[in-house]
Amino acid sequence: MAGPMGRMMAGTGPDHRSLDLRGSGRRLIGRFRPERLTIGALLLCVVVSVGLSVIGPKILGHATDLVFAGIVGRDMPAGQSKEQVLDAMRERGDGDMADMLRGTDFTPGQGIDFGAVGDVLLLALAVFVAAGLLMAVATRLVNRAVNRTMYRMREDVQTKLSRLPLSYFDRRQRGEVLSRATNDIDNIGQTLQQSMGQLINSLLTIIGVLAVMFWVSWILALVALVTVPLSLYVATYVGKRSQPHFVQQWRTTGKLNGHVEEMYTGHTLVKVFGRQEESARQFAEQNEALYEAGFRAQFNSGVMQPLMLFVSNLNYVLVAVVGGLRVASGALSIGDVQAFIQYSRQFSMPLTQIASMANLVQSGVASAERVFELLDADEQSADPVPGLRPKELRGRVALEGVSFRYDPDKPLIEDLSLTVEPGQTVAIVGPTGAGKTTLVNLLMRFYEVSGGRITLDGADIAGMSRDELRSAIGMVLQDTWLFGGTIAENIAYGAAREVTRGEIEEAARAAHADRFVRTLPDGYDTVIDDEGAGVSAGEKQLITIARAFLSDPVILVLDEATSSVDTRTEVLIQKAMAKLAHGRTSFVIAHRLSTIRDADTILVMENGAIVEQGAHAELLAADGAYARLYRAQFAQAVAEVD
Repeated sequence: MAGPMGRMMAGTGPDHRSLDLRGSGRRLIGRFRPERLTIGALLLCVVVSVGLSVIGPKILGHATDLVFAGIVGRDMPAGQSKEQVLDAMRERGDGDMADMLRGTDFTPGQGIDFGAVGDVLLLALAVFVAAGLLMAVATRLVNRAVNRTMYRMREDVQTKLSRLPLSYFDRRQRGEVLSRATNDIDNIGQTLQQSMGQLINSLLTIIGVLAVMFWVSWILALVALVTVPLSLYVATYVGKRSQPHFVQQWRTTGKLNGHVEEMYTGHTLVKVFGRQEESARQFAEQNEALYEAGFRAQFNSGVMQPLMLFVSNLNYVLVAVVGGLRVASGALSIGDVQAFIQYSRQFSMPLTQIASMANLVQSGVASAERVFELLDADEQSADPVPGLRPKELRGRVALEGVSFRYDPDKPLIEDLSLTVEPGQTVAIVGPTGAGKTTLVNLLMRFYEVSGGRITLDGADIAGMSRDELRSAIGMVLQDTWLFGGTIAENIAYGAAREVTRGEIEEAARAAHADRFVRTLPDGYDTVIDDEGAGVSAGEKQLITIARAFLSDPVILVLDEATSSVDTRTEVLIQKAMAKLAHGRTSFVIAHRLSTIRDADTILVMENGAIVEQGAHAELLAADGAYARLYRAQFAQAVAEVD
């Protein structure tokens, strides 16, 4: 897709390796191990239910035999035995009729025994009711096992997301990752709920019915099995054609979700640059791709059911014809053939159900493959146990020969050394791509250094646990992040402990957010959404700064945090920072003049190295890289402040 929007929104392609759907299916089944007891109870219920369902047709066949025997017997002369009546029929030339009635247990002169028929029908009713109740229990057990397994899978995904390095998310669309954690897991759950119990029931039904069929008539059982190879061929052929389309369907779903999420969060930007039509066109293209993949997947898998139904009807015809011949020869009773025809239906139905569920199963396994791909992603290195701890947190940071590169072949930071004493405010400036934000990411251990080391109060941060390291650092980014809740709750998010309203308001005053908060309808109890609706960009930034102040960190990192506020507010924030900087080390990444002029030390970075270091006046007097940046970027800001 051409154009800047196409390049910006193009997927990064982490999912284009070959897929192992069979292996993913085995892994998915393996996740049910904690539910062994539930699965055991489920299998017991299904086995008994299937057993009762299997003997049901045989009981009904016995009822048919009783009715037929009564109809035949009432027209026979009373007082004779069955053998005498059949011999008389043969003498009259009705040998074929005699052979057919040989398999019927009738009593000459006696009609239908409705009492016996009623008892048999009641027994059949009880058997079918019991089978239905047990199947209902099995269904509930299936839902329990599936929901618990999906609960654990969601927990695993959440835990995995917290252990993934920042580089994983840098290379992927946020919406695509969210699609794996939501849509794909939901699809797996729905697939298992709709197919798991049915698959177990179908497989056991096939085994049970086949055993009874051989018991009733091995010849008819072999006839029924004639169509099984054809059924397996149809299911295998259609399944192989459907699998790639289901995989593509869920891949495309992830890409489409990623596009929608980006277009929604950046809708203002899209409108400002007039990209609505291009965005809509790209959405239409991805939506069309999803439609094509979904249609092909459903069409190919949907062909299976009518084909299997045709094979089932073929089986029905063969059983009916051969069964009729066996009745005519007297080898089977009519009731046995009736039961056998029902068994042939019971035998074919599970095969058809399994085949028709193939699309569901393939779709679920394709989603499982995507979730397992996420769970198998390389994690950040584990924290050492026990982790190093500085004897006293004072905020002394030292970089000793630090090197780092995002791409192994493209060095970004090489042999960087720097020492920041406690309480110092260090401003980091430089052109885009110089490594300013990367330096902070290394300090936070969002990325690990390629060489050298970083120490905090003498302790190598690589030997510290990430939680302990980051608990000592407060960070405010250029991009604000708020969650749905009150302003007070958003500010209190920065504290790892319970805080009072007074502490929240004190932090807001320090960040100069108290004044605007009190002008809102409900003050600190004003509810805002995750987009911060109702407050301006600068006010949102003040809330996040107040949050960082409330955390009372040893080290404060501001990554262009004042870029969204006006110059006067920025000056107020700098005064508050100066007051709060006592005993706190501050790193400030910014291009704004007031931030840099207030810093104790200014670092000028170019191509991953510190090319100048000193105070504002010293660097201007040196007339080097900083002076060039000053003249290019800050001359107008000086005029505004002065």
